[in-house]
Amino acid sequence: MSEISIRTARADDIDTILGFIRALADYERLAHEVKADPTTLAHYLFGPRPMAEVLIAQMDDTPVGFALFFHNFSTFEGKPGLYLEDLFVLPAARGKGAGKALLVRLAAMAIERDCARLEWSVLDWNAPSIAFYRALGARPMDEWTVQRVDGDALRTLARG
Repeated sequence: MSEISIRTARADDIDTILGFIRALADYERLAHEVKADPTTLAHYLFGPRPMAEVLIAQMDDTPVGFALFFHNFSTFEGKPGLYLEDLFVLPAARGKGAGKALLVRLAAMAIERDCARLEWSVLDWNAPSIAFYRALGARPMDEWTVQRVDGDALRTLARG
């Protein structure tokens, strides 16, 4: 059995991270929405003011998955939280513990950083992922609906 390790991403992992993002987008049927490029990712992940962090899952020193996350804040808890933006494991490595290892590390980081919670969104049609998350103790927040303003609507709103 292959050994799974989790490490913090480095700036020289940009192409690997972008490859995972594109593979995730393909899986989620959203490849047409990927605008990320190596320069932009490097700026926001490893630049002077990083906006997110990345963990890399490896099997036998080969990257097989990633988790991209950032801090948010709960006003009700009065504490920070971790928001998992993306979690992806290559199809050939699924079922071998890489996804769980990434979530275990994120949960440990949340505890170490005194976060109140770890949360994320999942597409409602993604039954295998939903089942996986439930088995780990995640619960749905069915009473909440994600809202988004982007593109022209974002620019219009910003103009007041």
